[in-house]
Amino acid sequence: MVKILMSSRLFYPSIGGSETDIEVLAHEFTRFGHAIKVVTQTPGSHIDADGLEFPFDVIRQPSPAKLFQLVKWCDVYFHNGIILKDAWPLLICRKPWIIRHQTWIKLPHNIGGNFSGWKANLKELLVKFSTSISISKSIAEHLPHPSTIIPNPYRDNLFRVIPEIAKTKEFVFLGRLVSDKGVEMLLEALAELKHQGMMPQLSIIGSGVEESKLRQKTNDLALAEQVVFLGSKIGEELVQILNEHQIMVIPSLWDEPFGVVALEGIACGCAIVGSEGGGLKDAIGSCGVTFPNGDVKALTKALFDLLTNPDKLSTCRRNAESHLLRHKKAEVAKAYLQVIEAAKK
Repeated sequence: MVKILMSSRLFYPSIGGSETDIEVLAHEFTRFGHAIKVVTQTPGSHIDADGLEFPFDVIRQPSPAKLFQLVKWCDVYFHNGIILKDAWPLLICRKPWIIRHQTWIKLPHNIGGNFSGWKANLKELLVKFSTSISISKSIAEHLPHPSTIIPNPYRDNLFRVIPEIAKTKEFVFLGRLVSDKGVEMLLEALAELKHQGMMPQLSIIGSGVEESKLRQKTNDLALAEQVVFLGSKIGEELVQILNEHQIMVIPSLWDEPFGVVALEGIACGCAIVGSEGGGLKDAIGSCGVTFPNGDVKALTKALFDLLTNPDKLSTCRRNAESHLLRHKKAEVAKAYLQVIEAAKK
């Protein structure tokens, strides 16, 4: 048994890919017989989304004294992304330090140029004192030191094809409604398809600061009959909605580090259309098509091609089973535990 302290700035009830990943890993590590404690800055309780108590301790907003006590307790200190304010106990209490790099230390060029502030430089310096795991090839290539690439897991016990649900709707978007997710561009592509005589339906799942702007954009483009905003959805309700759709669209403007949402869509029988920058293409694999970030014409063409080519759509779906194998929760957890065991020695 290994005592693993997992530090994640965000955790449930915060909703996002990074939060989901760390919860999945904590569950799997516990299932494999290890002692797990999670520290987070996210307020909340010890109850998960299903109304069940977490099978591991979740310590929220710990004091410095409590954090130091927890680091003394553990065999391995695991960071979900390098967290400077949680790293200081290692100066006093030397423990193996594993960093799961789930996003960029320095920001990609397509969201405002390289960020080279002192925090980013310090993080790059400290990485060499850790054992690094990257969630995609793109993340690994941007680090200044070697790392082990382990792709993200998805909740394979939840996301699945439900055969009795007919795929009567064309497009679905799932994610935060913020500018870098590219929903505004997706609406423009939908308007162009309408000009070409096609009127596919689009379901938008999620919430965020851009929602009112996107609703107005929908009206301005005369798409109100085609677009529905469903708000945030989780659990079985989300799975059922995804199963109603043929194609999931992930039109991110920035370089996504990975994109667990693609795995969730693939598992529910969707082909994927996503931007090609960063690690999203790894998540999509042979289960969809990609287009250059921010290129509305290329996005429109990709959507048109899939809508008018049922054989291509079927091929994407047939590739799903083999693609998802290495993203199963247990397989990903085993890969992490191999790195953890090696670091502990």
